[in-house]
Amino acid sequence: MALIDLFTRRTAAPAAPAEDPALRVWPEIGETWKPEGLPVAERYYNQAHAVVLVASTGRDPFGTTYYLVACLGCHFLSTRTKYHDSHIRYTLTTAAGAANEHSGTCRALPRELPARPDESAARRLLHSWVRAMPRRGLHRDIDLELGLADFDSGRMELQRTNEWIQTELEALATEQSDLLSARTDEHTGTVRFRILPQSH
Repeated sequence: MALIDLFTRRTAAPAAPAEDPALRVWPEIGETWKPEGLPVAERYYNQAHAVVLVASTGRDPFGTTYYLVACLGCHFLSTRTKYHDSHIRYTLTTAAGAANEHSGTCRALPRELPARPDESAARRLLHSWVRAMPRRGLHRDIDLELGLADFDSGRMELQRTNEWIQTELEALATEQSDLLSARTDEHTGTVRFRILPQSH
């Protein structure tokens, strides 16, 4: 080796490219969640960045749309507001007010989104709610009217459309005619359900 080689700088071999750090996957906290059967109209954040949803539960025969409010942090769920001595279903305005009020005070951290049950589990869930409706206090000649709105408080758990619920209730009325009846209202064309008195 020549003496000059001892003083010659050699170019360092290029370092191997560093691997890109794995992208952090942020959990879905409801910012883009679209639960089946519950079209989301508005979203709010609570104090800990959990999402508070305002979602539609359906429309009545006269064209009025109703909503629920659900917090994806603390399990708060509301479908009605007090009006004088009664409780009425939320319109969009009243639901938005309730969601805004809740989000301003709730400090619950975001939780996992409710899992959507499969068909069999959803059917069992719906049937259990119907069977849990009061029957013993009914007289033989008095039925208890049952509407789709009676399932609003369970819609986050069920995650099904009103059409699915109605179809399942019609099937249940056929299978268990001593429990539930179904008839079409001649004025509105909607199907009305009734819980029948328990036979003795």
